[in-house]
Amino acid sequence: MTVFRPSPPASLAPVQGWVIDMDGVLYHDTEPVPGAAELLAAFTDDGIPFTLLTNNSSLAPDQYSQKLAGMGIVVPEERILTSALATAEYLERTASPGSPVYAIGGDGLMRALGDTQVRVTADYREARHVVVGLNRQLTFQHLQDAVLAIGAGAEFIATNPDLTLPTPLGQIPGNGAIVAAIEAATGRRPLMIGKPEPGIFHWACRQLGLPPDSVACLGDRLETDILGGHRAGMITVFVLSGVSTAEQWEEYEPRPSVSFRGPRELLEAWRQRRV
Repeated sequence: MTVFRPSPPASLAPVQGWVIDMDGVLYHDTEPVPGAAELLAAFTDDGIPFTLLTNNSSLAPDQYSQKLAGMGIVVPEERILTSALATAEYLERTASPGSPVYAIGGDGLMRALGDTQVRVTADYREARHVVVGLNRQLTFQHLQDAVLAIGAGAEFIATNPDLTLPTPLGQIPGNGAIVAAIEAATGRRPLMIGKPEPGIFHWACRQLGLPPDSVACLGDRLETDILGGHRAGMITVFVLSGVSTAEQWEEYEPRPSVSFRGPRELLEAWRQRRV
């Protein structure tokens, strides 16, 4: 039987800033995780900078800010980064102006791509890039067009690899499940932009103006949040309030730097860290 062992408060003493996951840490779909709002309020009161970093590309930062507000969690959109924004930044750097992109995704991804120099197209035949993000209105036509474009030589880009999303009903398919279907049909692996790739964590640390080794990455998913934070050279803080289980935590390598059952327990440790 797994015995989950929370970390002592003193283990949080080096933390000067936070990069915080959203799904499974702050909420489950539309239900807040107990203690999440109070935890962010405590960081604000203590003058500790934080950024919310989500792999979920379906919404834009202003939409996430509104969603959080509806759950009593107040975070301005300027503090919210998404894998959609990171994907758009990648294409802005690497793609030619006007380069056609076939995209599967929600409003967050489409808006992010619309703010770049690339051109989103509905015609897979002219696509030079295929970008795949979470789309809850996914159709077979989307999958077919993406597979045909990639088969014709288009660059295959995925916003993130999360296979599932935590909801009050349980785990539902995430973007990684969509990506897996296209990968299986094409035999091609995508360029992955979001967590656990270290680049997106370094981007978030630059937003905070802090070196990675002084920033804690807070997440519920070992294979994205914790692995990515470790790769980026950050302090990794795991909470058992989302996807990964205590059994997985017990065996996972690399080990999280710090572990708690959820935001409420983390908040108590944060208050006691220098006592």
